[in-house]
Amino acid sequence: METENFAKQLIDFQKAAFNNSFNTLVMVQDQTERMFETTLAQNTWLPKEGRRMLDDWNNAYKKGRTDFKGIVEDSFGKLEDLFTTSPAVKTQASPSTKTK
Repeated sequence: METENFAKQLIDFQKAAFNNSFNTLVMVQDQTERMFETTLAQNTWLPKEGRRMLDDWNNAYKKGRTDFKGIVEDSFGKLEDLFTTSPAVKTQASPSTKTK
């Protein structure tokens, strides 16, 4: 039981550290995006095709960031399930070995 509590606390700490770091990264990226948008709006030398390419690139970057966050959260959930499942359920789920 003590090991289970320790594992849960460790997972919670790692999850909180990841979320804080990720949110900081998102804030920096969003600020950079706003600065980039302002710069592009003031410069008319970029053709529409180039602008569209940069917008697509930005959208792909945001989608990748969101997908990464989802995968990490899913992995934390699986890790929590691994440590919080009761021992009786674990033994029932594992294949038993028969001796002859």
